[in-house]
Amino acid sequence: MKRAFAVARVADAVDVTGADCLTVVCNGMIGRELYTHADAPSRFYMIGSMGLASSIGLGLALVQPSRTVVVFDGDGNVLMNMGALGSVAAAAPPNFYHVVFDNAAHGSTGDQRTISDRVPLDAVARAAGYRSVVRVRDEQALTDALRSFLHTPAPAMLVVDVERGNQPGIGRVEPSPSELTARFRARATLKTRSA
Repeated sequence: MKRAFAVARVADAVDVTGADCLTVVCNGMIGRELYTHADAPSRFYMIGSMGLASSIGLGLALVQPSRTVVVFDGDGNVLMNMGALGSVAAAAPPNFYHVVFDNAAHGSTGDQRTISDRVPLDAVARAAGYRSVVRVRDEQALTDALRSFLHTPAPAMLVVDVERGNQPGIGRVEPSPSELTARFRARATLKTRSA
């Protein structure tokens, strides 16, 4: 399946969970696809910091334990910061959901191959200690997985196999990093202030 399609399907499933959900998105094409499909103040886009979405998501999950935190990641990003999987598993936040779109390539820089076809990220997450791990390979399996993924014991990982290639003509994330930070901070602290 196309990555942009899979990103949109997961985003729609996250939106159904409601206002308590916060999303951290890796740099590159995945962020651009999510921004184009359904931007929201509750979505924090990494701009140029490869591999750190899961680390930021972990910190957020720990300081906002009543909120669901979803990380949109790519295989290249996960491989860049593999130690984060161990940190997530060790901290074991019950509100941390990690979605990895795996095309075995660095889609933003020319589709250079990664090693995710030889180092299965679902197996690594399982070995590290994620409580729930699922890999899906087609649209029907993704639909089925999304019915329950955000309600499974966490930390949880959903690996979505996607095709190589980018959506033609997709734009960039428009707000500056400081603007993204300000609007996300306001959204992330909204519930805390009103509680």
